[in-house]
Amino acid sequence: MRKKRHNILKQDNVIVFPGAIDKLIADGHHFAEHYQYDLAVQALSEALQYTEGDESTLSVYAFSLYEIRNFEKAKEACEKLLAIGPHKYIEAMELYLTVCMELKEFNQVEELIRSLLEEQVIPEESIPKFIRLQELNARIAENLIQTDEPVIDFKFDSTELQLDYFFSLSYMKQFQLLQSIRQVNIRHIKEEIVAIIEDDRIHPLLQSEALLLLVNQQVDTTVKVTKFNVQCTVNPSELSEPSALPVTKAVLSVVEDELQQEPSALDMVQYLIHRHIVVTYPFEWFDYEAREIADGYVDFVHAMFGEVKETDYDLMDFFHKLEQLSELPDV
Repeated sequence: MRKKRHNILKQDNVIVFPGAIDKLIADGHHFAEHYQYDLAVQALSEALQYTEGDESTLSVYAFSLYEIRNFEKAKEACEKLLAIGPHKYIEAMELYLTVCMELKEFNQVEELIRSLLEEQVIPEESIPKFIRLQELNARIAENLIQTDEPVIDFKFDSTELQLDYFFSLSYMKQFQLLQSIRQVNIRHIKEEIVAIIEDDRIHPLLQSEALLLLVNQQVDTTVKVTKFNVQCTVNPSELSEPSALPVTKAVLSVVEDELQQEPSALDMVQYLIHRHIVVTYPFEWFDYEAREIADGYVDFVHAMFGEVKETDYDLMDFFHKLEQLSELPDV
């Protein structure tokens, strides 16, 4: 029987096997649906190196870039999306305008909204929304002329961060609540965020998300973080982001050297490292050295591909634990 032939893509001497692009796109959608936008961006950006992307993929990619505040790339993704004439044109345009406002391109936003209104492109039911965007754009532009302070000084209702209420929510609701204050000046609620981080009921992934709120705004305070029975006291204003931690950078460098001839394995290893380091943050891999971690991830991924060999099984168990914790349970 003749074997079925599959189209194999090749770009810059890298072979992309059948189904790899579809899997990356599916993973990207999955991560975005579970609010893991950094991982969604990583998967979709890899896929979009080999395909133009359809409306659904570009929409998810653009929104995920917006959520991780990579506004330059979000704008590029929106422009590609709008160029293909999406069915959800209004939603795509609204995201594009919002991104332009984040980039402080206020004149462009004003001109574009005015043009859309004059040309009657916007459906009648959406006109009020675009007028509100136009008014908001004008207010922000005026405020920035009067002050150099870029942080949104919005008073968030701190009662939602009170421990009893916060931990009565599902994990996903907790995550959404933390995400909702990413662009807010959080200094007036830093005590509540610190209390959440230090509470022993916190899921490790959510603990990292809460800590990153303080890190991203360089909040000068002290926080006790306990993970995997190890405790440390950190100052968020002095912490790097997960991917910039020293051991992580060393591990990524080692695996890149080791897997130069195995691009598919390299992609998977890099993906797992970025995924797991968020769980252990601000720690890395505790007592393990960079070389041990790098070799462990190579063995871990090779085992996923069916190539099993003698390895550090304690380390493999640790990786499996991190993989479980990198997904929020539906409770």
